[in-house]
Amino acid sequence: MYRILSLVCLLISTSAWATEDVVDDIAPATPPLPNIVVIVADDLGWKDLGYQGSEIRTPRIDALANDGLALDRFYAQPMCSPTRASLLTGNSTARLGITRALSKLVPTGLPLDQKILPQYLKDMGYQTSLVGKWHLGFRQREYLPTSRGFDSFYGHLTGGIGYWDHVHGGGYDWNRNEEVLREEGYATHLMANEAVRVIKDRNPDEPLFLYAAFSAPHLPNEAPEETIASYADIENPHRRVHAAMVTELDTGIGQIVDALEEQGMLDNTLIWFMSDNGGLNPSTAPPSALSFISTLDRWFGDFKIPWTFLEFVRMNYLQGGSDNQPLRSGKGTLYEGGVRVPSFLYWRGELQPRQVGDMVTVQDVVPSILSMLQSEARNREFDGINRWPLLETGQSGEVRDYMAVALDGEALFQYPWKLIRHSEDDIQLYNVEADPSEQNDLAGIGEHAQRRDEMIAALDSKPRGEPVGVPIWQIMLDMDFFGGEEDRPPWMEIAQETFETAK
Repeated sequence: MYRILSLVCLLISTSAWATEDVVDDIAPATPPLPNIVVIVADDLGWKDLGYQGSEIRTPRIDALANDGLALDRFYAQPMCSPTRASLLTGNSTARLGITRALSKLVPTGLPLDQKILPQYLKDMGYQTSLVGKWHLGFRQREYLPTSRGFDSFYGHLTGGIGYWDHVHGGGYDWNRNEEVLREEGYATHLMANEAVRVIKDRNPDEPLFLYAAFSAPHLPNEAPEETIASYADIENPHRRVHAAMVTELDTGIGQIVDALEEQGMLDNTLIWFMSDNGGLNPSTAPPSALSFISTLDRWFGDFKIPWTFLEFVRMNYLQGGSDNQPLRSGKGTLYEGGVRVPSFLYWRGELQPRQVGDMVTVQDVVPSILSMLQSEARNREFDGINRWPLLETGQSGEVRDYMAVALDGEALFQYPWKLIRHSEDDIQLYNVEADPSEQNDLAGIGEHAQRRDEMIAALDSKPRGEPVGVPIWQIMLDMDFFGGEEDRPPWMEIAQETFETAK
């Protein structure tokens, strides 16, 4: 195993052999620090991968999952920015104050008092690179990824972008480090190419941390025509394009693995793959809202709804093509389809292939990696816990409460129990191991009353930080559309103007 030191001592001079001198002070060889590649898909559904039973072709991802540790109970947050915040800090999204996707209008971002994974790794001598989506703040220089431990950044600062036009909410958003990069191409292809370049151009004398945060298969539904055509048998047009986007993601991940192999790095590289939340499809909408938006959709057809907020809601409620079966609902909700996501680890020769049924959460990633590396920071206080013993040898160990937050409430896991509180009058309780589809609400059953009340009290006791965001009404006046016409300067230029003004 990685942390077991070699017991072979090296004799360093022929004279030592000749005189039969004994060298007492030669230490065992210490294995090099492993490279770490964290890959995040965006809005990937539970059943959107081949190894999960999907009709979508994902041979490269399937191979990694089948030869690695498939995490059957991996939990994220219901939306993107909260998951990314917990992933990089090891702390609860409620404590961080990031409980919804950060609008392009938010003046701050991930709290600056939080040390994040690339900073911990740089302390250990790692070179660090972010390729893809940041979505944790950019309006002040100190919130940019290059100010938070990443040696290099390539990709977009905001949420979903057009795959071809690289536009978010009216502003162009494609950058290298702190400069706008006008570059043509399909976003998934460009990200994969950049990840390969980072691997090939790295300093071979230092371990590499690569955070590959792909935007696929987040809306808008866009993919190369030939890949879409290969799914002609899928009747639903949104699902058809979604499938093509996932296959393009799979190809990109395959290119990363191939580059690691070609560079002789794969045997000493830990790959951790996950989705940032559950997939998006019409089941995520409340029935009354879905009925209303469907009516508007019939009225307006291919024309945009005049009020941009409703047009944005129409797109998100009706165009999602994910499949979360057999889990309930999806992105943005507290149900299993929103928070239980595909995840696996792959480390050839170090982690033996198997399925892990224990609960692991996104806020466990940092403490687990720091523990694996024997970092001095591994003993810091995190909301997440070290799950490396479970991942390495199958030792279950401690299980800690996990809190999820959505626009319509909060949830608390005391696995296998899960309490959802939409309001004081709408509380649900499920045993998600016995009832993964959450069909049997036990909150109103007398024998479970004590557990329900204890979990409510535990939920109330969780720390909640100052909310990071802007009022909803401001967002509604300038929605974060994905792709479309540019009607303002690029977001990095707007940020740079803010930097200059602040001097």
